[in-house]
Amino acid sequence: MPSSLLSLGLMSGTSLDGVDAALIRTDGERVTALGAALTVPYPETLRESLRGVLGGRGPVAGVERALTLFHAEVVERLLAEAGLAAAQVDVVGFHGHTILHRPHQGETWQIGDGALLAARTGINVVHDFRSDDVRGGGQGAPLVPVFHRALAAGLERPLALLNLGGVGNVTWIGEDGDLLAFDTGPGNALLDDWALRHTGQPLDRGGALAAQGRVRETAVAAFLAHAYFARRPPKSLDRDDFAALAARLTEGLSPEDGAATLAALTVAAVAAAAGHLPRPPRRWLVCGGGRHNPVLMAGLAAALAAPVAAVDGEGWNGDALEAQAFAFLAVRSLRGLPLTFPGTTGAPRPLGGGRLAEAGT
Repeated sequence: MPSSLLSLGLMSGTSLDGVDAALIRTDGERVTALGAALTVPYPETLRESLRGVLGGRGPVAGVERALTLFHAEVVERLLAEAGLAAAQVDVVGFHGHTILHRPHQGETWQIGDGALLAARTGINVVHDFRSDDVRGGGQGAPLVPVFHRALAAGLERPLALLNLGGVGNVTWIGEDGDLLAFDTGPGNALLDDWALRHTGQPLDRGGALAAQGRVRETAVAAFLAHAYFARRPPKSLDRDDFAALAARLTEGLSPEDGAATLAALTVAAVAAAAGHLPRPPRRWLVCGGGRHNPVLMAGLAAALAAPVAAVDGEGWNGDALEAQAFAFLAVRSLRGLPLTFPGTTGAPRPLGGGRLAEAGT
């Protein structure tokens, strides 16, 4: 196997906005080049089909096939934009879409047919990244910390990288490269669902709705009383773990006040997470869709003790990081390197993961 591979990563996140795709060159330990990246929004019909199977509900097979074929189209688009042929790509890292995540019950379910994607693209595919960790006693999430560490190799530590997707998660990197990672709480999911319900738009674009509202402070206090925030990490969440609680806490609020309150809940969850870090980070770098929301970013800057900035200031593509991570993890899987660690998922020891679907079979 060559020392460095060209890998294409695919990520469909809990925000249900679409598929991120990115190319990187890596040996599974170092990132030697970051390539082209794009995001393709889901058609409304596919987005609603995915919503319909969250929690493992309903007939899944048809949705899984449609999801996989859409990912194949995204691969074709990225290769066309990058001027590459499929034969030039060594592997695809295919996360699929999480529809159920209950690690304490030994369950995690990412739909997506790796064999079908390999057949359609003509590229070997690594998929099913989380199952081995959950079977081994880990949380199965988050998976990106080992990539965060590789990407941030030259930055001052301790460092915290915060991903605000549908669920929020943080990676803390110590001076010696030690990792601690866990889900902080809701990211954009509650706010996105609120915006969809009250405005018909899939997100609070630019934080416009939340910026006009007033926070229900009693809701924030009640939210922080949830047992999850006191639990020591590593720990992880399903997209909708806080949906019922949030619905009660925002009952009767105007669209603007509800959005402001839900944004405040996301910020409060991150601030609570900071109390679990071994040492205060020198900086917080934020990736994921949440960094585009000025209300969230201002709230984080006010709530956290260290400077807060979007990862784009480091020359990284904050919309592509998770896709890049699965490109990186695919190469680690091929090389038999661990994907998860006691400090990232609570696994009893460093564990590998991923399943290989070969294009020629």
